[in-house]
Amino acid sequence: MDTAALARSFAQDLIAHRNKLAGKAEDAVRAEYALHRVAAALDDQHDAYHQESTTVLEHWHGRGADGFRHASGKLTTELRVTGAAGAAAEKVVAHVASTVDSGHTAVQRLVDEYTAKATQVLDAGTAAGTQAALMRAVGHVADLVPHYTRQSASTLRHVHAELEASAKKLDALRKDLTHDHAGDKATHPGSSRGTEIVHAARKELGTRENPPGSNRNPYGPTAAWCSSFATAMWRKAGVRIPVLPFSGDVFHWGQRNGHAYGKHALHEARPGDVLIFGTGPQNTATSTHIGIVEKVDGNRVTMIEGNSGDAVRRNTHTLSASTFYGGVHP
Repeated sequence: MDTAALARSFAQDLIAHRNKLAGKAEDAVRAEYALHRVAAALDDQHDAYHQESTTVLEHWHGRGADGFRHASGKLTTELRVTGAAGAAAEKVVAHVASTVDSGHTAVQRLVDEYTAKATQVLDAGTAAGTQAALMRAVGHVADLVPHYTRQSASTLRHVHAELEASAKKLDALRKDLTHDHAGDKATHPGSSRGTEIVHAARKELGTRENPPGSNRNPYGPTAAWCSSFATAMWRKAGVRIPVLPFSGDVFHWGQRNGHAYGKHALHEARPGDVLIFGTGPQNTATSTHIGIVEKVDGNRVTMIEGNSGDAVRRNTHTLSASTFYGGVHP
């Protein structure tokens, strides 16, 4: 008697859960790879077009140069924004792929554990050599199945919830991209847009990641989310900026759009701006945190910051180049 096959015949739901997760894991990895290629291709196009258009403008001083400069700048920005959205979508899908893969591994472990126990019970019943012993063994195996199936169903529900949450994030990215406009002009410091940003940020005070320590947040990907929070508040006030989970990318966005200022111009900070902690925008080791300016009082700045102790909090700092490497107007 093939006792392993008999054991598996009692656990069709458990095995079906594993197979569903295996299929979803494969789909997620394919989607992540496709998005990676798209984002990389758009970055390459952006860099190549920007370089070529700059070369053209260096040698063109005719009547149509200004019009070409405007159209070129708009297309360059659109390529950059689309590439950034593709990269953000890749991160969302990468999280999904990791979650599904972990779920599949967990359920496969349940299948293996159940099969080993059930086979052992059936082998013992068979070895006893009586019909009664075998029937008792089969009953024991049937009683084992619900325990493992409940665990696999719970894992499947968790993965489905993560998939639904990620689908909403991807839809938000699509909407942001659809409504994005190139060439927004910087709002005058102290304008109504800055007031709107501060108002939106104040409403979020006390919001926490859930569960604590998980980096799961309502503003962007499951990752360090201070920058996702800041850009989310900007978008609520109408700033055409994509989801940028890394604070250095916010500074680069400001540079490309003429909104950024460095550590020697921190006196330009106004409500609604962001100030960025660290020494520069190169990487996460040099660009460490970001917050929204609520008010400036002399050399003190009060800020509303996401991911401050796993929550949205109000903090006050010295407005110093030793703390901030720069800021960006919305």
